[in-house]
Amino acid sequence: METPTWPRVPSPEAAVARMLLLIWVLLQVARTSGTTEVVVAYNLTWKSTNFKTILEWEPKPINHVYTVQISPRLGNWKSKCFYTTDTECDLTDEIGNDVNQTYQARVLSYPADTTDYSGEPPFTNSPEFTPYLETKLGQPTIQSCNQVGTKLNVTIRDTRTLIRRNGTFLSLRDVFGKNLIYTLYYWKASSTGKKTAKTNTNEFLIDVDEGESYCFSVQAAIPSRKANQKSPESPIECTSHEKGTFTGALLTIVIVVLVVLILIIILSVTLYKCRKVRARQSGKESSPLNAA
Repeated sequence: METPTWPRVPSPEAAVARMLLLIWVLLQVARTSGTTEVVVAYNLTWKSTNFKTILEWEPKPINHVYTVQISPRLGNWKSKCFYTTDTECDLTDEIGNDVNQTYQARVLSYPADTTDYSGEPPFTNSPEFTPYLETKLGQPTIQSCNQVGTKLNVTIRDTRTLIRRNGTFLSLRDVFGKNLIYTLYYWKASSTGKKTAKTNTNEFLIDVDEGESYCFSVQAAIPSRKANQKSPESPIECTSHEKGTFTGALLTIVIVVLVVLILIIILSVTLYKCRKVRARQSGKESSPLNAA
């Protein structure tokens, strides 16, 4: 007679071990699936004007965050804008160290909950960017203008940048030197025919027709560049010859009136003193006669 075989019942220790193994496998699967759902950034774009430099990208994050890294060519990566939900990062401070250097940035993607994240996150590299060659020139500002006779003087404000040297913010002229050119477009207020003048300083002094009002605008440029050579033109400003003539005439009238008043006062005081002296002399001459 054969002895019946009963199914083996696993020991409690073996059951616990199998359960722990199953939990570990499920966690790894969940972790792996979560990683694959991280969206990688795309369309990385540099936006820079007068060296104010922003890196922009897409898309807006849903279940993930971004960190940006920037590096000069052959340099080390430096992290900025840690675990941000924004799609832009201000890198002005980093490129300001050397505007002639060529930089590259990259945007790293992380799951929204990065506390248990390990490993290399997916990332996207930006195009290379050289601030000195690629930052756009902002719209220049006319600081002052003055038309006197046949001369028109126009001064351009020296635009300040966010680039520092020895604790001082540099101007565009400080950075670009004589490479920065300004073009003045000017024309008679009663006409549309434009004339141009150029300077590698911040001031124009040009010949104009006396008695005519003029309008003008200014544009900055770096002719040595292959791209982004020119800025937008400044707002149009105009001189007013009539206003200047009226002001000058009024000033002349005021001066003449003041001079006349001063002469009248001086003359009145002089006549008064003369009369007083004559009166005294007359009194002295009549005194002996009265005594006789």
